[in-house]
Amino acid sequence: MQGEELRVVKSRGKEYPDSFRAMALERLKSCNSVTGLAAELGVHRRLLYKWRDQESAACGGTAENSREAALERENAHLKRVLAERTLELDFFKGALQQVETRLQPDSGPGAKASTPTSGE
Repeated sequence: MQGEELRVVKSRGKEYPDSFRAMALERLKSCNSVTGLAAELGVHRRLLYKWRDQESAACGGTAENSREAALERENAHLKRVLAERTLELDFFKGALQQVETRLQPDSGPGAKASTPTSGE
């Protein structure tokens, strides 16, 4: 860290360098378990949330808004995926109906099917 001033963040008697805080915040963005990350880093999970909120406020936004925006993006993505799967399902239902229609006997009840069974 040449030419860089090392600033230390204090939290109830404990001191954390800015580099540690930055690393913790970066990992917080992609972690599945905040409690697990906090235990791994040796800090309380509320401290991670506090640092996140402070960073967000310094950047001009709130953590709540960034979390909400992330959830909205995920929701939109899931809606697109659901719409694609619904279209696929409709396509396959239509194809199945066409196949079933072709397999139905042409002449009255009891007529032989258009395709033989495996035993014939």
